[in-house]
Amino acid sequence: MRFFTKLLTIALGIILISKVAFALEVKPLMDLDLAKKMADACEAKKATTDWRPLNIAIVDSGSDLILFRRQDGAFLGSIDIALNKAKSAIMIPYPTRVIGELAYGKDGDPGRLPGISTVDFLVPFPGGMPIRTESGHLIGAIGISGATGDQDEECAIAAIEAVKDLLK
Repeated sequence: MRFFTKLLTIALGIILISKVAFALEVKPLMDLDLAKKMADACEAKKATTDWRPLNIAIVDSGSDLILFRRQDGAFLGSIDIALNKAKSAIMIPYPTRVIGELAYGKDGDPGRLPGISTVDFLVPFPGGMPIRTESGHLIGAIGISGATGDQDEECAIAAIEAVKDLLK
């Protein structure tokens, strides 16, 4: 009887562990491999332009830095801007362009949340984008700085587009 009880306990343990392991496998996460592919795509996009050198920051869903790249000659001051664009896009999961519109307005209309511009880490101009899976799960964000805001945003979008098939 003891043998049967031990065997049953081991079998139940294996079943429970396998269910937990399966749950961990299906939760989408930002990892270094995905971040590298995104940064490579951004750098490839930049290489086809005459933009200034870029700083590229990619964070996970907890706003923890996964990858940072600074191209040769990129502005030193843009390091913190790229990091804060990524953090802004994960903390308020919208493109940083939208954060700017909330703060300062759009098309001549005043901003609906002007006080948002006083939050230390928020960057209210283009270049930060949330990264979502196909099903809408927020897994991270990317922040680009060094060129114009529109160019930074274009590069961030190109990075996300390049890995769309991996964001299932």
